Amino acid sequence: MRVSDIMNKVVAIDEAVTLKEAAKIMTERDIGSIIVLKGEKIKGIITDRDILRSINKSSQKVSAMMSRDVITIDENESIDNAAIIMSENNIRKLPVVSDGKVVGIITATDIIKNSDSLNLDFLLD
Repeated sequence: MRVSDIMNKVVAIDEAVTLKEAAKIMTERDIGSIIVLKGEKIKGIITDRDILRSINKSSQKVSAMMSRDVITIDENESIDNAAIIMSENNIRKLPVVSDGKVVGIITATDIIKNSDSLNLDFLLD
């Protein structure tokens, strides 16, 4: 199974958005992360955990608290590779790209929901 088969729509914001605005977007859309873009280039990712850690800094820009050097995966990769990347990098959210542009996102929950399609035994170790 390919990453594109299980990916979700991505929500992206500009790096100038405040943490409070990002939290509102996450709440309204019932999501746990937002990709931070400058133009079409990924600059970072901000998660619900990042916002909780910065709750007293809600007027700060997301660029101050986002994780940089975001690890991505191509939409044509297998979900096995996505699971390996998440495991090796201790991450739970993985933006999906096509031709260098963000087209979706997959989460650890998506991998678990589709674990019957995995060729790996790492879930059983």
